[in-house]
Amino acid sequence: MARIIDLRSDTVTKPTAVMREAMARAEVGDDVYGEDPTVNRLQALAADMLGMEAALFVSSGTQGNLLAVMSHCERGDEYIVGQHAHTYRYEGGGAAVLGSIQPQPLDFQEDGTLDLDEVARAVKPNDFHFARTRLLCLENTHEGKVLSLDYLAKAAALAKEHHLSIHLDGARIFNAAVKLGVPVREIAQHFDTVSFCLSKGLGAPVGSILVGPGAVIDKARRWRKVLGGGMRQAGILAAAGILALTGHVERLAEDHGNAKRLAKGLAEIEELGIDPGEVQTNMIFFRLEKSVFTALQHALKRQGILISGRDRVRLVTHLDVTADDVDAVIYAFKDHFSSHSLS
Repeated sequence: MARIIDLRSDTVTKPTAVMREAMARAEVGDDVYGEDPTVNRLQALAADMLGMEAALFVSSGTQGNLLAVMSHCERGDEYIVGQHAHTYRYEGGGAAVLGSIQPQPLDFQEDGTLDLDEVARAVKPNDFHFARTRLLCLENTHEGKVLSLDYLAKAAALAKEHHLSIHLDGARIFNAAVKLGVPVREIAQHFDTVSFCLSKGLGAPVGSILVGPGAVIDKARRWRKVLGGGMRQAGILAAAGILALTGHVERLAEDHGNAKRLAKGLAEIEELGIDPGEVQTNMIFFRLEKSVFTALQHALKRQGILISGRDRVRLVTHLDVTADDVDAVIYAFKDHFSSHSLS
């Protein structure tokens, strides 16, 4: 079978042989009863790494974010969130549909932040005409961009000033920590709750973690049950998560390096308009006309290279993409655009 180079997302990674072995040997129990020892070890490990009191293993990042919003807010409350944040745009409207919680979206700045003055203005007065603003949600990384520790401190101070809880969709928080060169708890300390994915850059086949204070996680555990999220003998999955956290964090720097390598190579193609200086972690973005993108996508697929895009094309490096793969992709891109320009 020909090798596939899949740049669509870092969710496409396959568990390594070592990870599969750990999963096969995992000690299990009924997690709904709190009796799965491997799940319990994963949760304790995650809470410790992020400097939080407690953690909850959940099926997906979408579920982790929804549990956080529903645990911080009640019916008729509101959360402030980015207009293009995953928590708002790509999670099926779950907070509104299932929690009766109103989102208040704001535009992102170019650097992936929310303007904190705009956030302050969006907080509703204490007046029964308005939904009650209870929660600020940030995202780190956002489209591969890392939020600075200084910004996070200011956001946390603003949330405290306005009596808001603050949640981080940290699906790729470990990418952010590796980029900043700090322990992940240095980022997490600014938030009441953090969700992060085990199934993206960390390479586990499934699962996410929600961390926070014990009382909030207890509430989230109840909502997890209501949402059908009890996974019983989930230690088989949790074993992969433990290995991801203990063995796959530092190697994220390789993905960042491969993304930079890819960006530098593709920057030589004028039609793409890529600036390698904008690449911070494992994502590259560029725009193409729909017809040009479709032709490129089909040409690359014939060579075993998978890409995808909506309004922009996104290329994502991960543990199943090697430096040799990056060079092959650069060659395929250049060959396509060279042939296209000649035609």
